[in-house]
Amino acid sequence: MGKMRGAIVVNTDRCKGCSLCVEACPKTVIALAKKVNVHGYPYVEAVSPDDCIGCASCAIVCPDGCITVYKKRMED
Repeated sequence: MGKMRGAIVVNTDRCKGCSLCVEACPKTVIALAKKVNVHGYPYVEAVSPDDCIGCASCAIVCPDGCITVYKKRMED
């Protein structure tokens, strides 16, 4: 049985920087970027993507549906 690994994709153009996903992430994978999107909002990004477990907590709490979570089984 392989270990599960996750990956997130953030739609930075739609993100308003509310940081709900940052608080919801149990592995501290997501953080607010120092950059802004086309609408002038700071957005979130994966700062430690290798730690993502694919739990989808970030996507569940995102009010604008900006985060897509992918899961992949890693072979031992």
